[in-house]
Amino acid sequence: MSRWLKIVLVPGVLVLAWIAFVVHSHLTFPSENTPEGAYARIVLAIAKGRPRDCFPYLETQAQWASYTIRDYRSKAAARVVESYPETERAALLVAYEHEAKALDGADAWLWLAQSRGFVTRLRKDLSGIRKVEIAGERATVQTARGTRYAFRKRENGIWGLTMFTAELMAEAEKAARDWDVVQRAADDYARANAAGGARTQ
Repeated sequence: MSRWLKIVLVPGVLVLAWIAFVVHSHLTFPSENTPEGAYARIVLAIAKGRPRDCFPYLETQAQWASYTIRDYRSKAAARVVESYPETERAALLVAYEHEAKALDGADAWLWLAQSRGFVTRLRKDLSGIRKVEIAGERATVQTARGTRYAFRKRENGIWGLTMFTAELMAEAEKAARDWDVVQRAADDYARANAAGGARTQ
């Protein structure tokens, strides 16, 4: 083979080999509509240091809870800024800051996953799959080390991890209660300010 042909053909062969590898990887990667596929994508997200990418593979209730946390914290922070005296404002805004500034439920999940140790808990045992058990809308993925991860089939066909649902729902309920407290306090401050303004007239 001439030197010119090598210069032209070798890069072309390498590109074709890379394309074949990518196509093969996508074809052999389990569908996200299987428990194995959802689990594999969680493993990949954690391995790559991108826990936000786990969000589509949480069960629906966990996702809703993440959005609820974000919405209540955002509303509470806005009301605190609007109505609370400056001396009372700072501590609450710090407490609500990350969830309040989240763009969506996935961002709220990311903050909680990092701050509550969810990522660490996942990283402890995301090993290969030993077996998968499916019973209707529920499935269990058992790892090579014996850890069992429960999944529930979502409305869109993707299987969602249930591991953090209870904690996220409890946090959403807390955020709702905190919002009620903030509202009542803000109303009290508003009435006090109105009364003070009336006395000075």
